[in-house]
Amino acid sequence: MTNDPAKTAGKRRGRPALSVERIVSTAVELVDAEGVEALSMRALADKLESGTATLYRHFGNKVDLLAAIIEALLGEIDLGEDAFESQPWEEGLRAMASRMSTALRRHPGAARLLADVMPTGPTAMRLRERSLAMLLRNGFPPDLAAKAHATVARYVLGAVVLAAGPGLGADQQTQAVHLEAIDAARFPATVQVAPALPISEADEFAFGLDLMIAGLRARL
Repeated sequence: MTNDPAKTAGKRRGRPALSVERIVSTAVELVDAEGVEALSMRALADKLESGTATLYRHFGNKVDLLAAIIEALLGEIDLGEDAFESQPWEEGLRAMASRMSTALRRHPGAARLLADVMPTGPTAMRLRERSLAMLLRNGFPPDLAAKAHATVARYVLGAVVLAAGPGLGADQQTQAVHLEAIDAARFPATVQVAPALPISEADEFAFGLDLMIAGLRARL
């Protein structure tokens, strides 16, 4: 039977197939650029120059899409094969925090998704397993291991989200000049510590992490 030329031409003119990887990476780009609120199946389909039906063939709903975005985000965390196995737990936690921070800072918009959910995808489970196994192996009771992992992960996420917020990139020299002009009679304590202000984001992050590790060491 002869094929209908019109139907064959129509198929050739159809939209190209979209891979899951391309859909997810484009969704991450959209969220990073415009925020989580801007993500919808329609907005994503428009950005991909496709239709929502194509997206629904891969993802049953937006919740499934968000889970895939989180998995992709966590997949960028490079913990290294020996990050936990060959280091003391203190250095293992620092490695986890540092590499988590590096990955999430590449996608501050998408990172906000982690504030509302406890990720349970395969990548999230592997990362959590390695962290918890390291702590348990170093003598942490299960309850303390769970709290330590969760607290450090939340600390990193909070630092990333806060750093990406509006108005937080103010020039440090401008801030220092403002502090120098403070009335010493009204704010003597602030004037006393003014030479140490403002504290850099990197120093603040490292100091907070050191405090958590010191507290955990004391609990052990």
